[in-house]
Amino acid sequence: MTPTGRVHNFGAGPGILPLQVIEDCQNALPNLDDSGLGLIEISHRSDTFQKVIDSAMERLRRILSIPDEYTVLFLQGGASLQFYMSALNLLKPGEKVDFLVTGTWSKKAMKEANRIGDASPRWDDSENGFKTIPRNGDYSIREDAKYVHYTSNNTLFGTQYHHIPDSYGKPRVVDASSDITGVKIDVSAHDLIYAGAQKNLGPSGVTVVILSPWAIERAGDNLPTMLDYSVHASKKSLFNTPNTFGIFVLERVFNWIEENGGINGSIARNIAKSNLLYEELDRSDFWKPHAEKESRSVMNVTWRLANEELEEKFLYEAKSRGMEGLKGHRSVGGIRASIYNGCPIESVESLVSFMQDFEKSNY
Repeated sequence: MTPTGRVHNFGAGPGILPLQVIEDCQNALPNLDDSGLGLIEISHRSDTFQKVIDSAMERLRRILSIPDEYTVLFLQGGASLQFYMSALNLLKPGEKVDFLVTGTWSKKAMKEANRIGDASPRWDDSENGFKTIPRNGDYSIREDAKYVHYTSNNTLFGTQYHHIPDSYGKPRVVDASSDITGVKIDVSAHDLIYAGAQKNLGPSGVTVVILSPWAIERAGDNLPTMLDYSVHASKKSLFNTPNTFGIFVLERVFNWIEENGGINGSIARNIAKSNLLYEELDRSDFWKPHAEKESRSVMNVTWRLANEELEEKFLYEAKSRGMEGLKGHRSVGGIRASIYNGCPIESVESLVSFMQDFEKSNY
């Protein structure tokens, strides 16, 4: 347990939030900004909430250096809705889109895009167990593809891009759900960025979408209203009742990021945490890291024990030491430590200490 009585939270999502943000929520629950109304009671049409959403958008623009001509939306439905919504807005029936398939989420996104057009995997690591990320030059893109889609970080398998994939001149679309604000990203090199909030940004139920002018212009005339980016853009994310609580948390998380060194501070902390854990995994053959070294994620670290029969014991004893969320995804198994922005380095230090004790007792 931590000094605050909280466990070390390594859950993959909803992920850990900074304690300061949770305390901000606690303070706002009965009375938000002296409005006399509680945080989860406030009208999305009120001046009080307008200040919240405006601040959230301004802070995100500063953190990610979003160009002025780009549109920022706070939507609902998570990345899973964006799998379909992005294709619906960017593709016309039968048009082509190319995918770099590095895990389950990119496969699901491609499946949804195929409902609209011709979605093709131009690189797919399925047969290798999703252990690596493609290098530029490992794949080709169709000349008539409208855009290229990739997933920046793969939560299930613990792999991550550490470069911008070559799109051969095509617009880029990225699902950045699990590493947004935690790693460097060149927004201007992408035409659509979407991210479910529940990893690095806030609670589940709110989704960040960042669109270039090209992406806004691609939206057709006969889209379902709730799935039309241009509708949400024209109403500044207030077309329908948004997740007001979730947007408040976003604003507080962005405030925390800015107070702690901005995105460069996040990057430095995440590198320090992941290096600490990977050094332990590489120190002994007792552990078997999943991802190849050049493709390793700084957000989700995945591994097995050399003796897989010990994994349940490892998870049980970790839980007894106040460490939650370490069980690998049900489709993969093994161990997974999600060390998102809100995860303090002290939690990783505690995990490494436990790993060393466990190895001594079970080698």
